[in-house]
Amino acid sequence: MKHLLLLPLLFMHLAAALALSNQQTGTPALSSQQTGATGDNLSLRDSILSIINGAPSQRHAISDQRKALITSFGAKGDGKTDCKPAFDKAIKRARRYMRGLHIVVPEGKWYVKGPIHFASDVTLELQRGATLLFSPNPEDYLPMVETSWEGSFCYNYSPFIYGKGLQNVAIIGEGTIDGNCMQTFPKWKTMQKADQQLLRQQDHQETPVSQRLFGKGHYLRPQLMQFYNCKDITISGVFITNSPFWCVHLLCCENVICRGLRYDAKLVNNDGIDPEMTRNLLIENIDFNNGDDNVAIKAGRDNDGWHSSARPSENIIIRNCHFKGLHGVVIGSEMSAGVRNVFVEDCDYAGYVKRGLYIKTNPNRGGFVNNIYFNRCKFGEVEDLFYITSMYAGEGADDHHFTDVHNIHVSDVTCQSASAAAIVLQGTEAKPLHDISFRNVNVGKAAIGYASMNTLDIILQNCNLGGTVQGAPSQAK
Repeated sequence: MKHLLLLPLLFMHLAAALALSNQQTGTPALSSQQTGATGDNLSLRDSILSIINGAPSQRHAISDQRKALITSFGAKGDGKTDCKPAFDKAIKRARRYMRGLHIVVPEGKWYVKGPIHFASDVTLELQRGATLLFSPNPEDYLPMVETSWEGSFCYNYSPFIYGKGLQNVAIIGEGTIDGNCMQTFPKWKTMQKADQQLLRQQDHQETPVSQRLFGKGHYLRPQLMQFYNCKDITISGVFITNSPFWCVHLLCCENVICRGLRYDAKLVNNDGIDPEMTRNLLIENIDFNNGDDNVAIKAGRDNDGWHSSARPSENIIIRNCHFKGLHGVVIGSEMSAGVRNVFVEDCDYAGYVKRGLYIKTNPNRGGFVNNIYFNRCKFGEVEDLFYITSMYAGEGADDHHFTDVHNIHVSDVTCQSASAAAIVLQGTEAKPLHDISFRNVNVGKAAIGYASMNTLDIILQNCNLGGTVQGAPSQAK
């Protein structure tokens, strides 16, 4: 009898594991009825967590990687000496070691005149009091590397920390990564429009990536940190500030842990973490303080996202984070390959957040957004607590690549006040938003509690959107 009682639980875990495996191999996702989407879907979440373990070098208390101080390669932590040659030598040494290299950067200010290009099996440890201070000169980040900019692939200035096609990489410690570019790259925002439009045109025309060149004479800002087509990654503990553009861009990556990061990154478009076409990712215990989105989940723009080589962003767990900045969690607007299986749990706010969850797409994008779970979170003052729109920025109104947005479930969320609205849902006539639920959502004050258009099968259960009504109704005298 005991074994018979365990059978239902066993089948739940098997179903969740099958759903996860099928999605990663291209088999259609299970329906909301099959995955039990009306609840927390704990089995699916736990199945995802069971396969995320980050860099192998960080799985044990004692790593078997060789350790070496950066000073042994000629670096000086005086804030003046160019340490890029030392990092280049260390990375070159790591490529010769069977188990890679653990590079230790002790207390000091380590000036780096150009990018650090990682190799597989490298751990970079920034000890307490250590600061990587990057050069602010754009020409130091040439030659160009293959990358992506706002969802479209191209060749551009190198991210300050960059790795492509790697495995088992880690950045750890209590030190600081300082982009140091306050007077240079942020000014490119006002000069980027022509290049931005050119790249989008090349995306739509499916111009070969090898011909999309945006180096010297162009104004697309590089990311502070980008890992591209890498797997088994851990980024832990470090403090991040003064980024040229997005802070941590995970492009086409797999099996990643971002844990305990700290931010004071308020320059232009300083997103905290941008997973793009990335799967099996854990983001936890992060102290965000960003000039843009805290977490922005993306999956390619338009034609690049519809390409046969593109893949969804999926299986992402965000938990125990402290949001502060423009938005807490954003999905889109570059999400043409699709986004699914995202869990946001037990997060709160450390300051102003414009929106808690913001899902944005338009008829240019296509793709899908489904299996999104947002549970047990707290917010203070916001503009909108939840905003889901298929008409972002008014773009693509005459296009026909509509996005399927469904199976989104919110529960046990509180918010002090929403100056615009608590919940806004905007679908399209061609593709209404559907199968969305809000349970136990309590907003103290809201200019508008709930507004929707072109939606189907929306559930609001035990929700107070702008205050509560106490006691019995008044009676006629």
